[in-house]
Amino acid sequence: MPRLRAVAIIAAFLLFTLPLMPVQWLLIKLRSPAARSFPHWYHRWVARIFGVRLTLVGKPVTGQGVLMVANHTSWADIIIFSAAAPISFVAKAEIARWPLFGTLARLQRTVFVERASRARTGDVRDAIQERLLQGDALVLFPEGTSHDGNTVLPFKSALFGAAEARLANGQHVKVQPVSVAYTGLHGLPMGRENRPLFAWYGDMEMVPHLWEALLAGPLDVVVQFHAPLSLDQMDRKSLAKRAESLVRQGQALALAGRA
Repeated sequence: MPRLRAVAIIAAFLLFTLPLMPVQWLLIKLRSPAARSFPHWYHRWVARIFGVRLTLVGKPVTGQGVLMVANHTSWADIIIFSAAAPISFVAKAEIARWPLFGTLARLQRTVFVERASRARTGDVRDAIQERLLQGDALVLFPEGTSHDGNTVLPFKSALFGAAEARLANGQHVKVQPVSVAYTGLHGLPMGRENRPLFAWYGDMEMVPHLWEALLAGPLDVVVQFHAPLSLDQMDRKSLAKRAESLVRQGQALALAGRA
């Protein structure tokens, strides 16, 4: 039965996704405002297809550009964050070269980062700032890597400099910390030993891990949008530490069932 379910999910995902890819491509080419909202609608259905059940705590910043900073656990984070709010991502450049998933990332208007090139940090920061000033919500994973989903790694502050961009009212762009916690499996609390079924990190191969996750069953996830921060209140490194603290606290409470 788990194998039949996994095959059905993959088939449903492909049958749903492939016809919609030209739609998003056209929306981007026409510079339609719907190019921001269409991926949100799409991923809400993808979450249902994959059996990802979301509990949202707090509210995302809307109506202006915002840099969301979050912990990173798995490829499933893309579905989770996109189903939770109309967003785009800041992601490593090699994702753009992945079959299918790279195309989907480009269609979601992802900002790609060359992680090995420190000299290009300023260019990437400027690209992120431009998108923020256009009113986009961008999700950045400042840990720099994914991990087992049981904790939060230290946040790197380099790309927080994108929040130096100023809105028309003269204030800096808001930075909103967001916690994600993988909390349940088949409707029951998920223990530490089960999170690697969904956490994708280290040298795990994408396709085998995806298959094992589909075999594992429906997933419960808590996403918490914390109160936004700003460089109007503190410097870049202090902001990164404060955001890390909020994300870590939010994840810990959710994993303990106290979100």
